[in-house]
Amino acid sequence: MPFTHVLALLVFASAYILIATERIHRVAAALGGAALMLALGLTDGDAAFYSHDSGIDWNVIFLLFGMMIIVGVLRRTGLFEALAVTAAKRARGRPFAVLVMLLLITAVASALLDNVTTVLLVSPVTFIVCERLGLPVAPYLIAEVMASNIGGSATLIGDPPNIIIASRASLDFNDFLTNLLPFAVLMTLVLIGLCRWLFRDTFRYDPERAAEVMALSARAAIRNKVLLIQSLAVLVLVIVGFALQPVLHKEPAVVALIGAGVLVMISSVTVEDAIADVEWETLVFFMGLFVMVGALVETGLIKQFADLLADATGGNLTVAALTLLLASLALSGVVDNIPYVATMAPVVAVLAGQHGDGSGVLWWALALGADLGGNATAVGASANVVVLGLARKYGQPISFWQFTRYGLVVTAASAVCAVPWLFLRYGS
Repeated sequence: MPFTHVLALLVFASAYILIATERIHRVAAALGGAALMLALGLTDGDAAFYSHDSGIDWNVIFLLFGMMIIVGVLRRTGLFEALAVTAAKRARGRPFAVLVMLLLITAVASALLDNVTTVLLVSPVTFIVCERLGLPVAPYLIAEVMASNIGGSATLIGDPPNIIIASRASLDFNDFLTNLLPFAVLMTLVLIGLCRWLFRDTFRYDPERAAEVMALSARAAIRNKVLLIQSLAVLVLVIVGFALQPVLHKEPAVVALIGAGVLVMISSVTVEDAIADVEWETLVFFMGLFVMVGALVETGLIKQFADLLADATGGNLTVAALTLLLASLALSGVVDNIPYVATMAPVVAVLAGQHGDGSGVLWWALALGADLGGNATAVGASANVVVLGLARKYGQPISFWQFTRYGLVVTAASAVCAVPWLFLRYGS
């Protein structure tokens, strides 16, 4: 192996281990790795900032930026608190029915927004509802985060790995709806059934506690009706813009930025407040990650790995897709699925080019494996880490193994469903 390959692999692996183990902040690890790649000449400024194949993917960065502004404004309206209270009242305080309602709200919202934002909005209300009903909050939070990862798999904007895949494979919003939405609906139903079994000992109905929940007011949760109308109108137009991409010929990032700009212009939210809600750490993390992965492309490591994978699968597209699916389900449970997909996307691009027609199944195998594999452990997806942090903050911590013993069951069920799905949907 050439020295440049060894050096690039050493820098990348070191940064990846630091990200996975959280020994230092993941942004520091990504930026440090990117800085070393540039300093050692494994990539350069032109490749890092301007190359479509080995540089920062600005479509991903600005799509996330625009959606963060829109969601940040929407968060100020109290919409999600109102939805959670309405769900609990519709369920009449019955524990399993409450879980199903919150799970469905989370899954749908994650498809339209993103999974991290959704759990940040829904989780605080879950604490309130569970406290009123006298229920342990852990099963509800675990179910919600799994629903967010499943729901997020349904659309281009639902989960950051999908955004990376869409940009790399030139897929649009409708491609994700056609190929992944039906499976996300199926897995949501499977998750409901699994939750009924996994958490069966926690569904104890208390009529007096239920009456307290029925006394909550969903209307009182709405803090700004005018802003709510403005935010929802812009969000709907943005979603329509995504769906009409083949007609409008506007990239999702452009649509999101236009929507964010219009919303800030017409609403009472100041520019400072709108910008304050942007998760800058996430955007910088992505930038550092793209530079590191780009260096692997520039040195030829990605091409070499793709060739080895193609040889290992014997050039068989079905075997390659299944291998990619199962490997992604396993690896995304060990490390965050965002850096995993950022690393694998160029590998799949090379494989897809080798297989030609019909190679789209490789992208869907990667998306399904990465999105659903994130449910396996407490560190498999960003939403998982966020929810465990919230649980600790509210004094009801969820341990790594408490989450993981349920997550492994759900991920195994995902594999059982996804393998025949790929055969039936794409098999020749």
